[in-house]
Amino acid sequence: MTEATFVYDDDCGFCTWCADWLDGNADVRIVGFSDIDASLRDRLPPVYENCAYLLVGDERYSCGAAIEEALLRTEYGSHARPLASALREYGAYRNAREWAYRRGADNRDLLGKIVSKPTRA
Repeated sequence: MTEATFVYDDDCGFCTWCADWLDGNADVRIVGFSDIDASLRDRLPPVYENCAYLLVGDERYSCGAAIEEALLRTEYGSHARPLASALREYGAYRNAREWAYRRGADNRDLLGKIVSKPTRA
């Protein structure tokens, strides 16, 4: 079993589609907000519902960093790991990554009209 756990909003069809794609393309355990147990909850911030997370060992990646790190764990993204590692050194890159994440998160309803999966509800 993998040590990486991707935590996402399973009440969102777009988020569920993304998590399903990730499940089929990366060695990560997928856990929706509705399935968080006490031990996993202790590893998340007090208000965790505004973001996706990737938990790897003692590391916690949040929002854009979580998506980036999860994508780097796919066959497609693994080749970009050296580039991503270098870019992470620049604040402008980190800001752009988080800006892009927030645009997607804030427009999940619209994105869900393009790609979506049934949610837990």
